[in-house]
Amino acid sequence: MRKSIALFVDKGYSATSIQDIVDALSVTKGSFYYHYKSKEALLMDIHQQYIDELLTHQKAILQTDAAATDKLAEIVHLLIGDMEKQGPIANVYFRELRHLKEENAQVIRKKRAEFREQIEAVLAEGIGCGEFRRELNPKMIAFAVLGVTNWSYQWFQPGGDLSTTELAELYTDFILHGILPPQN
Repeated sequence: MRKSIALFVDKGYSATSIQDIVDALSVTKGSFYYHYKSKEALLMDIHQQYIDELLTHQKAILQTDAAATDKLAEIVHLLIGDMEKQGPIANVYFRELRHLKEENAQVIRKKRAEFREQIEAVLAEGIGCGEFRRELNPKMIAFAVLGVTNWSYQWFQPGGDLSTTELAELYTDFILHGILPPQN
């Protein structure tokens, strides 16, 4: 899987053949088909692994008694930190969904929606207890949080100018406080 992910990142899913994968591993096509019935099945496995792990970690965050602000910050840290931890799999996950067959894409979209809905629930919780402004729309803010964090896979280089922790903290501050100066 790791070698396939590297090839998908480098060449793209469409341009990577099963022959490319087996050549990179120095195995036969029979070895590939022993593990996967198709290249698309491999891609689905990559997507499943990535989103299932995110959901598991998100659920652990949600099960705490932490304030909604802290839960939201932890989710942002999860998303940014996962790009460093998982590396190129995040790139494949965000970039190659369009290559899954519709029934497989629906499974992944449902899990992505579950992840987003959990962020909405944290936002609604925070609105309900006064941590967040009442006029916020939890669904749109959840999309914004995911837009800010998920797009980072395109440009963020762990070990570059910012660490994953620094980027997560910067995003958390931006999400929670915006760009306006504090009002006196």
